Amino acid sequence: MDESFRSGPVGAMRRRLLLERPVGVSDGSGGEMRSHELVAAVWARVEWLSGEERWRAGRPEQALSHRISLRWRAGVDAGQRLRDATQIFEICAVADPDGGRRRLVCLAEEVRP
Repeated sequence: MDESFRSGPVGAMRRRLLLERPVGVSDGSGGEMRSHELVAAVWARVEWLSGEERWRAGRPEQALSHRISLRWRAGVDAGQRLRDATQIFEICAVADPDGGRRRLVCLAEEVRP
């Protein structure tokens, strides 16, 4: 791991993101719809890694990969998401890079129509 990440200033985490987890909500017909509930507001550093254009259901979309760094907290898992207004980052993987419980690094994907 690079030294700048380990000793980087807290000020590098300038974006306030909302951490959300998926929950099932009854649709009233015996089925279930997926919704999200707020877990916490966190300060984070968002770094763009790569992007690609792909087609889904006959429509083009952009898939952007990001590395999102935040202070360590328990309970952050793949399948959750981070949100900044309409910008949504689906968490794909989470790691504590040095095992010191100081920082978490999330690899996330943002999909735009």
